[in-house]
Amino acid sequence: MPDPVADLVAGVRARSRAHVARAITLVESSRPDHREQARELLATLAPDTGRSVRVGISGIPGAGKSTFIDALGTRLVERGHRVAVVAVDPSSSRTGGSVLGDRTRMAQLTASEDAFVRPSPSGSHLGGVARATRESMLVLEAAGFDVVLVETVGVGQSEVAVAEMVDTFLMLALARGGDQLQGIKRGILEMADVIAVNKADGPHESDAWVAARELSGAMRLMNPDPRARRTPVLTCSAHTGAGLDEVWQAVLDHRAWLEEQGSLESRRREQQTSWMWAMVDAELRDGVRRSPSVRAVLTEVQEGVADGTVSAVDAAQQVLEAFFADRARGADAVTDDAG
Repeated sequence: MPDPVADLVAGVRARSRAHVARAITLVESSRPDHREQARELLATLAPDTGRSVRVGISGIPGAGKSTFIDALGTRLVERGHRVAVVAVDPSSSRTGGSVLGDRTRMAQLTASEDAFVRPSPSGSHLGGVARATRESMLVLEAAGFDVVLVETVGVGQSEVAVAEMVDTFLMLALARGGDQLQGIKRGILEMADVIAVNKADGPHESDAWVAARELSGAMRLMNPDPRARRTPVLTCSAHTGAGLDEVWQAVLDHRAWLEEQGSLESRRREQQTSWMWAMVDAELRDGVRRSPSVRAVLTEVQEGVADGTVSAVDAAQQVLEAFFADRARGADAVTDDAG
């Protein structure tokens, strides 16, 4: 009988797009048998990973992330790079998300044989989505993509999740006629390694320069230490291409700075540890949801919480007691349906 994992490994290393897509589908799956195959796949591919430039890209609504990624990615492909784009969107399982729409706005990049644009991973919670995104990145690196762009499509904690899996976190801002800082969370600014004010073209060009000055000032106020690295704030236009080379150079400069400081490898080691605990959390959550005893009481417990007859604290205790009772009995809690 042919070994499906060995076939995927060979196909990924041969840069077969079909095998890369199948491998990513496998690592996105939450089925227990697929998770076991995914672990074997990633362990085998491990020596082929870790050599890409990993860049997270976030931005306020309307900043033009997809158009920016299409323009920057196409530029990089023309210079001989192989570019992969994946997305973190914990809302996609409920609403369908926006990634399929984003793909239509990345038409030029999607059409390239040296690019791979992946719709958002499926998942019911951010931890599961982040796991699938991390593992997809490894598959893409093993397939020879030397630039991996991770786009945040959701909001809130998705930016934190992306920052914890990339080397450089790039934030796109937008000039909005005097309220340039509106809508930009302090926490996201603190995470940003590079900031680019997009849509610096036509009548908005001067506004973009004003926004860049304001953001530079905000970054200095947030970290007044003169010895600290200054986050560069640039302007660019995904529409005209102006400033894109400078933005990419800022990304490369940040990576070089990390290497000079000895921080690139330490950052990746810390990310691996963080990933380990994220995997523990995700596996425990999935294990609880698959537990037969938990499934038996879950509807009643949830209804009690919803109508106020059971507190969330008591409900959580009931769920955990049911789970640990299964574990103590050595019950087979694995089902194909995670509930």
